[in-house]
This record gives sequence, structure tokens and C-alpha cells, in this order.
Amino acid sequence: MHDQQVPRLCVLAVTPLLTVTVEPGRGPEADVHVHAGGQGLWVARMARSLGAEVVLCGPFGGETGDVVAHLVARERIEVRPTPYAGSNGAYVHDRRAGQRAEVARMAPSRLGRHELDDLYGTVLVAALDADVVVLAGDDPAGTVPAEMFGRLAGDLRVAGRTVVADLSGQATREVLDPGVGVLKMSHVEMCEGGFADGDSPSRLVEGARRIVSRGVRAVVVSRAADATLVVTRRDAWEVTVPAVTTVEHRGAGDSMTAGIAVGLARGEDLLHAVRTGAAAGALNVTRRGLGTGRRDEIERFAEEIMTRRLGAGQEEDR
Repeated sequence: MHDQQVPRLCVLAVTPLLTVTVEPGRGPEADVHVHAGGQGLWVARMARSLGAEVVLCGPFGGETGDVVAHLVARERIEVRPTPYAGSNGAYVHDRRAGQRAEVARMAPSRLGRHELDDLYGTVLVAALDADVVVLAGDDPAGTVPAEMFGRLAGDLRVAGRTVVADLSGQATREVLDPGVGVLKMSHVEMCEGGFADGDSPSRLVEGARRIVSRGVRAVVVSRAADATLVVTRRDAWEVTVPAVTTVEHRGAGDSMTAGIAVGLARGEDLLHAVRTGAAAGALNVTRRGLGTGRRDEIERFAEEIMTRRLGAGQEEDR
């Protein structure tokens, strides 16, 4: 068993990818940065920064998969790879002109039937020793069947595991009836997925209440620079973060997911966990590294985040 004082997360990373970013260097030269990326990887990286032990389950194949697995292991993240005949995805971005320009992108291969079975079993076994399991979605959608997320949610619930899901589209619908502990979505995903009739707070809360009526214990709706919404069967809350200047908006949602999962794994109540997640996401946008941050700074910043129960007119600095 792991150290009970250290939270342990199991993260499903369905589409790990290799990221290559070209930055301006000194004079005519360029700086080239190579990292492991993808939603699950960014969640795992932030969770590790917050002091959690992290075991990452995902498919790794081809030249890109070999490199990604090596890079992840260097970050002190335990990798439980599912080998597959295809290749992981990759992209090359050029930031020398000040904006991110995509030079090339390679989509990941779809997993075969036996590879899906192997990945499924790996996640179920790794989850037995985890305090919280994070289900991160696939990009592009369809790399794995959406129903796999629903089956995992149901089996993990029976096993008594707390699940935090950060999904979109059909994958979200698949986990509604099996139920998860926390479903995190952006306001854009809520609207585009047909879960809310509009992006006003009241419409988003209405949509979230319909979700929690199915089997999900709590819905967290991130809204870019606006207050995050937290909806349970009994309450709805706004979580407001102090304004910061954005350097890179990508990775903020995954950092929030990681903070929520680590907070719950530490035994924090939902609102405290969301505050940790909101602080991780807010500070991540001030950095160029996706899913990066310092634990001491995130925990201090979380103290500045305000929560307000909707309809109660009562603000709390908890």
C-alpha cells in the first residue's frame, strides 16, 4: 500500500502525445522544447506538482509513444503502458512570431479490440491502490469508443473508487447513469454538448442540475475568466478567482481537474478541492508550461479565492 499521508491518483490518459514547440532564442537561433502532452498528461503533471503520487495508464506505440513514455517517466510519474500497434499523436508549434502557429500535426492511431481490453484492465487494477481516479477524454474523439468511459465509471463505482471525469460530447453522456464523483466541464462543452440551453449562470446551473439528477454527485463548470460554478443535489456555488494576466490559456482546465482530484484525495471537502483546482488553473495561465506550477504558490493563491452560495447572498472566505 502507498503512504497514507501522500494522496495517490490513477489517471487515464487515452491520447498521450508528443509536443514540439519552437520558441525564439538568442539572435537568429531558436529554442526547441520537447514534452509529453495531452489532456491526461497535463492532469498528471499538475497532480505531481501538487505532491500526489501519480500512476498514469495509457496506450504507447510507435516512435512517438517511445519518446512520450520516456519523457513522462522523467517527471517522476509512474507509467503503466498499454503497448499498441499504432502510434501516439504529435504536434509541432512555432511561437517565434509571438503567437502559436501549428506547423504539423499527426493524429493518434485508434486502438484495436485487444488493446482496448488491455488498457481497460490496466486502469481497473491501478485504481485499486488509488484514492482518486481521473478519467480524461480522447482527442480527437473516437480514438477509443465512448462507451468505454461509461463501463469504467460503473466498475470503478462498484469498486468504491472516487472518480473525477473531465470529458466532453458522447463520452460525457456515457458516464451520467453509472455516475462519477465529480464531472468537470467547460461552459462551452455544456452548451455545444446540449447539456445547457445557454451560457448564462442560471442556464448552466439548470443544466448541471439535470446532470446530477442522473447519478453524478457534483458538476464543476469552468467559465474561462468568469466564476466557476459548482452544482450538487443540494447547493450551487460560484467560485471566483482574482484576475491574472494570461500568457497561455491552454492547460488551465486540466490543471483545475488535477487540483480538484488531489484535493479530494487529501480528504478535502468539495469546495476546498475546487478552490485548489481553481488556483492551479489560474496560475497555470500565467505560465508557458502546460500543467505546471508550484504547490506552495497554488495553495497560497487558493486562500484568496472566494465562494458564494447562489441564491443565498452569502459570501464565504473559507
